[in-house]
Amino acid sequence: MRRKWRWILGALVAIVLLAVLVLWLLLRGSLAELDGERPLPGLAGKVTVERDALGVVTITAGNKADALRALGRIHAQERYFEMDLMRRSAAGELSALFGAKAIEADKRMRVHRLRTRTEAHLQDALGSDPAAVRAYVDGVNQGLGSLAVRPWAYLLLRQAPQPWQASDSVLAGLAMYADLQDPSNPSELALQRIRAVVPPALYALLAHDGSEWDAPLTGAPRGNAPLPDASQLDLRTLKAATGAVAEDADAVGSNNFAVAGALTADGRAIVADDMHLGLRAPSLWFRVRLRYPDPQAAGGQVDVSGFSLPGVPAVIVGSNGHVAWGFTNSYIDTADFRTEPADAAVTVHEERIVVAGSADVRFPVRETAWGPILHTHADGSGDALRWVAQLPGAVRMDFADMARAADLDQALQIADHAGIPAQNLVVGDRSGRIAWRLIGVRPDRGPHCSPLGFNDNQGNRGCAPWPIRSDAAPSLIDPPSHRLWTANSRVVDEATLATVGNGGYDLGARGRQIRDLLATQERFDEHDLLAIQLDDRAVFLQRWWVLLQEVIEHSDDPALKRLGAASAHWEGRAAINSTSYRVVREFRTQVLDTLTDALLAPARAQLGEDFLAPRLAQLEGVAWPMLEQRPANLLPPAYTSWDALLADAARRTEAELSTQGPLAHRTWGERNTAAICHPVARALPAFASRWLCMPADPLPGDRDMPRVQTPSFGASQRMVVSPGHEADGIVHMPGGQSGHPLSPYWGAGHEDWVHGRPTPFLPGKAQHTMTLVPVH
Repeated sequence: MRRKWRWILGALVAIVLLAVLVLWLLLRGSLAELDGERPLPGLAGKVTVERDALGVVTITAGNKADALRALGRIHAQERYFEMDLMRRSAAGELSALFGAKAIEADKRMRVHRLRTRTEAHLQDALGSDPAAVRAYVDGVNQGLGSLAVRPWAYLLLRQAPQPWQASDSVLAGLAMYADLQDPSNPSELALQRIRAVVPPALYALLAHDGSEWDAPLTGAPRGNAPLPDASQLDLRTLKAATGAVAEDADAVGSNNFAVAGALTADGRAIVADDMHLGLRAPSLWFRVRLRYPDPQAAGGQVDVSGFSLPGVPAVIVGSNGHVAWGFTNSYIDTADFRTEPADAAVTVHEERIVVAGSADVRFPVRETAWGPILHTHADGSGDALRWVAQLPGAVRMDFADMARAADLDQALQIADHAGIPAQNLVVGDRSGRIAWRLIGVRPDRGPHCSPLGFNDNQGNRGCAPWPIRSDAAPSLIDPPSHRLWTANSRVVDEATLATVGNGGYDLGARGRQIRDLLATQERFDEHDLLAIQLDDRAVFLQRWWVLLQEVIEHSDDPALKRLGAASAHWEGRAAINSTSYRVVREFRTQVLDTLTDALLAPARAQLGEDFLAPRLAQLEGVAWPMLEQRPANLLPPAYTSWDALLADAARRTEAELSTQGPLAHRTWGERNTAAICHPVARALPAFASRWLCMPADPLPGDRDMPRVQTPSFGASQRMVVSPGHEADGIVHMPGGQSGHPLSPYWGAGHEDWVHGRPTPFLPGKAQHTMTLVPVH
């Protein structure tokens, strides 16, 4: 009997080992090809593809179409599943992969009908060189088809990848619109509803759009909000309904800044750029260098290095030896609601959402001349949304021409025709010149259309559906200070803001910290700008630490004394070993949550189920004057004094942190621990999902300082580069080049990003070389 059980156990072990071997072979079958000679139909000549130790790709080709065909092949083999997610997220087609749990997400995007709109205007979207885009698309499908096994994520989902189309590259661009501009425009709608039911003085506080931290490139700071007196607003006399305060979402955006040649030892302009987005494994971006002859390029040759977006045939951010460029999200107002009466002319489009494992879902989209109706009221009227991404020209592939720009003026000419989400472009050229320009698509509103609020039949009776434009944009060229900076806060002056609108730009603290650091030196090199990118000093929270110490000093509460002991030493940085930073940050959160709840309570009481919480990005400019002046009429009714409010916030801070153990051990790194995973990791058990995640490293930095880092949000790339001096450039990229966990490039370079170690901008020595040859 014992021998029999040994035989059974041995057989089971053998079966398990065989299953593991089969699984391992299947997974390896979808690894990208790295070496050897490979046929690639459609090539005009031989193309060389090199990879360095981090998997950074160098493509050397005889023309642009061949280079992009090869790029498509490489993107597909390393990142096809992630490319697929981008096109599906924009089109509202995720349910076909993930089943019923993705239906609501699909509806939120399908209401815009982006695939239908893209296909209706595809030729314009492909730009002036559609043949090059189609070469890229062919390369994508050839790369996918040449894998021995479909990409591993499809095996887990029991799905088959669908071929790539030219419209999918446009949708990949539209996916960035959805990331950078909320497709449902909730804050504008929330503020419109609030404005209708609260006193004007309360609305003015909630809608205040600046603070003393403003650091615009042009114009003066908006400053903190003036506080109303009791005759204008008294929170103690208003009907109120309290509720949970929504956690403030991370501002999607970036830092970019530049110094002109007058501030460098040899006259070089230097551009720094770090784009803040949701973090995942692999990285959103793919590092590449493209080299090919081009008679329209300076010297007849393109040699461009930087960050590409798999799915799009272009280097999005980088340097070509003549110009270097980078972006931050502009947060101009790119969408407007309009109230449509019940008898408005409406077209109903029946959208079909394919659902894996279930029946298709029919989804009717009601659309007016203004746009799709997102909300319908009891009286039959509706809120229609007009959003730039819905309109022809929102994506145009002509921005790829930055690869051949010869100087600053030519780069700005190309930027004027960029079909991309509205961005702050900072560019520098080889001669040492620098410039900022608002580029990308923005509404071309008529004289009766306001970007500041809600368009309806009363306030904006003459407002017709607006077109879009990308030319004649605001700019600042060759600034007298020889310095430029943007960080998602307000960049422009009052008059320009009245035209472009406020789409929810961020608090100015981060931008001001960058501006002030740039002002401290008269000479810079690449490492100086990297040091600014990595600056984790808590300048913004300094005064909050002082306030907390005052609260603790005037109390005998044992809980507050424990809090005081934990926060007494102020490092002044969001360092991973800092307890005081974590304590002060939590204290500020508790105070702001209390004030936010009080300011929104009257609207919540009036609106009931129709209440939406707006994003109050500039609340610091309201809250700090309240804490300084402590007016009785603005004291939240639950408290007898401002001292009581602050003491209560401190007690809640102590209680929140103490539940996790001794206060002295509650470091910032414990809370700010990386959670950077592959998109399918959440669908797997914990023991398996960890293989699809980057290490759980404690991360320095936070949102209101240049080094923006939270567990799954932060610098999706960093770049510091001078055109013509790319060999001195520096990059960081989290998550690695490859989307395959068995690839040597899964997570390659990630540790440098975590620790801020400089990685060379240009690719290193080739470790793998593949030759792509025409098929005759």
